[in-house]
Amino acid sequence: MVKIGIIGGSGIVDLLFTDDFKEKIVKTEYGKVAVKEGEVASKTVLFLNRHGKNYLPPSQINHRANIAALKNEGAEDILATAAVGSINRKMQPGDLVLLTDFMDFTKGRIETFTPSSFVDVSRPYSSFLIKKILNAAVKLRIKTHPGATYVCTEGPRFETRAEIKMFGKLGADVVGMTNVPEVILAAEVGIPYAIIGVVTNFAAGISPKKISAEEVVAVMEKRKESLSKVLELVIKSL
Repeated sequence: MVKIGIIGGSGIVDLLFTDDFKEKIVKTEYGKVAVKEGEVASKTVLFLNRHGKNYLPPSQINHRANIAALKNEGAEDILATAAVGSINRKMQPGDLVLLTDFMDFTKGRIETFTPSSFVDVSRPYSSFLIKKILNAAVKLRIKTHPGATYVCTEGPRFETRAEIKMFGKLGADVVGMTNVPEVILAAEVGIPYAIIGVVTNFAAGISPKKISAEEVVAVMEKRKESLSKVLELVIKSL
């Protein structure tokens, strides 16, 4: 049976179709991970919460354990979600964006399973999965931007206005704190990976409002239904 991994970001501790999933603890050499397993359209779905039950801040997420758990359980594809701040004014709060490239401005994260690994991330996101997600979003009439460059910062603080201005000049569309090294680790173990970014706010300096974690989580929770419908349609199409 086909196995598909799903990683839920901030505010997405479950999805509409995971209510009946059974939770189990997957042991890896990097730590234990709680994974919910169930069936959707005759496919096995493995769902995990990126931040864990006690909500680890971005810089403390055990990405290696998360990806190793999905790899050990036989995931053939990974679909993920993440909250992002918009640098590109065309990408507005509530919109979905499909990441197609990234910039890494993190500081001290372990990015590989093996220190000597040279991982090719020239195409870090699966074009096949991106197309599947976009087709599902179009079918459901959910506004989705087909491509975006993501910049990953260390967190948990939000970025300064000067940093956001710099990222924009470098070509970044959205900013977040969690996709690196997750996407790199998925590439290293050879699992096709795609991620849906949910624009929760305009980044610092784009909007005069202050940014809060509560605002980010609230928007993600509001988008839970849309994300669930998109992901379910993608699973059915795989």
